[in-house]
Amino acid sequence: MFTLRSMERSNFYSARIAPAPEPLDSDIQAAIDRVMRGEPPLTLFTTLARDRRLFLKFFGNGLLDRGHLNMRQREIVIDRTTALCGAEYEWGVHVVGFAEAAELTRGQIGSLVHGSSGDGCWSEEDCVLIDLCDALHETATVDDDLWARLRGSFSEEPILELLMLAGFYHGTSYLVNALTLPLEAGRPRFADYAGPLAE
Repeated sequence: MFTLRSMERSNFYSARIAPAPEPLDSDIQAAIDRVMRGEPPLTLFTTLARDRRLFLKFFGNGLLDRGHLNMRQREIVIDRTTALCGAEYEWGVHVVGFAEAAELTRGQIGSLVHGSSGDGCWSEEDCVLIDLCDALHETATVDDDLWARLRGSFSEEPILELLMLAGFYHGTSYLVNALTLPLEAGRPRFADYAGPLAE
């Protein structure tokens, strides 16, 4: 069974690299505003805004647009991947921003952090997604048995997107963890979803 990487942190810690000073370049600010929709910008975004090239590369590689996956499929992969990486910052951003729309229950959110595909709250397709995240995290590949299960649920283009999505959020997890970004206001912690997984 895969376990959550230990990332013990104080409630109060500072990022290792400060955000870009304001005002941001107008196109960078516009890109952030489109994503945030009136909410304050995420520290990850304003930190990457220190370097125009890196910011644009990061924003250009995102997979939150309408693609081959529905929101539930996408968020299961993102939440599981960031939880496995101990990326509480990015995980919390997605739980607040998308879990309700993705119809993830509290028990399912807890399972993605502390449980496994063997928990009783998942459909067969959901289990394939969780097992994919676990395999990629642990082995950086997919064995033939899991590949056959993937092909039983998804065509080739969605599988390509799933692989890219998990990889992108591994990279994002490296960023937020290594930068020790402070949690955004109002975002949950892994411990908030500890305990029994039943509703």
